[in-house]
Amino acid sequence: MTQTLPQPKRGIRGGTDTGPRNIELDLQNPDLLTPPAEDAGTIPNLKFSMSMAHTRMEEGGWTREVTQRELPVATQLAGVDMKLNPGAYREMHWHKQSEWAYVLDGSCRIGAVDQEGRTFLDDVQRGDLWFFPKGVPHHIQALGEGVEFLLVFDDGMFSENSTFMISDYFAHTPRSVLAKNFGWSPEQLAKLPEREKYIFDGQVPSALESDKLVSPTGDVPRTFKHRMLAETPERFKGGSARVVDSTRFAASNAISAALVEIDPGGMRELHWHTTDDEWQYYIAGTGRMGVFAGSGMNRTFNYQAGDVGYVPFAYGHYIENTGKEPLVFLEMFRNPRFEDISVSQWMANTPPEVAAATLNQDRATIEALPHTKPRITR
Repeated sequence: MTQTLPQPKRGIRGGTDTGPRNIELDLQNPDLLTPPAEDAGTIPNLKFSMSMAHTRMEEGGWTREVTQRELPVATQLAGVDMKLNPGAYREMHWHKQSEWAYVLDGSCRIGAVDQEGRTFLDDVQRGDLWFFPKGVPHHIQALGEGVEFLLVFDDGMFSENSTFMISDYFAHTPRSVLAKNFGWSPEQLAKLPEREKYIFDGQVPSALESDKLVSPTGDVPRTFKHRMLAETPERFKGGSARVVDSTRFAASNAISAALVEIDPGGMRELHWHTTDDEWQYYIAGTGRMGVFAGSGMNRTFNYQAGDVGYVPFAYGHYIENTGKEPLVFLEMFRNPRFEDISVSQWMANTPPEVAAATLNQDRATIEALPHTKPRITR
């Protein structure tokens, strides 16, 4: 069956677009081409696809990122999609920013040493999180099936291309200084890399227990790993949500998140967040988000797997599943606590005559609203 060509037309408004045009993009973004009648005003772009980001390819994998450079409104958080082939390393490194991660597929081994010399080493798989505080050095190595993961950093201007790497550090340190620091011979110094290695091939590591070292100062006091998919989700009539913040993952003192799954026909309710901007990553399905910026301004965006979404602080919004499969996405915040305001709960816990008078409704209509957050409805 021939697909009807979308046109920027609704009733007597708009008209046909005879081209030139990118039809695939128009099909993916119907609410940009033909906005809902309620959309009005100018709101910054709140979408950028990882598929449109530059891919950096290395001998052991690849990486691409969406930062404030790609999505100018995203000032608080930046994200990286990274793939490591079996056995490959993301070399020993550290950041000025905290690193939060979600394993999208496969598995890997992660390790870190903190400021007291305390150690952390563990394996993570699909649905697991990790968090490394700013400045703490760490490494990642893919296990036998390889791994793809999402990294999120608490700075919109972060770039994966400008981290502190041990190979780069040593390549720019005089050999005489390295010799004095480590007691290395000229032969040992001659083997050092001449530039950063970043992502490189390696052998699949042996069993975790055989890889662990015992530090005289012990292990880190709070694990840097959390099994997000092992959390019992909150279930609603339109889907489910798993919220993980510092109350459940104590080490994650800079970023909180929710993994949301919306059933076909379901919707993440009208709400806003009281602390920070929201950075989103869409994992599966298709959906649309309507965003209200106040002063009569509203705009609607469409999302699919691999897209990044963004909502500025306190903007009201909803996210609706527009497909036939579950819509799965992460919503993340530069804050140790996850907080949101449910419009339904706000109205239900306000004297009913106030909301009824404001919205020209019967009191009974307001009194029928749930006093707890629906979070996901249909």
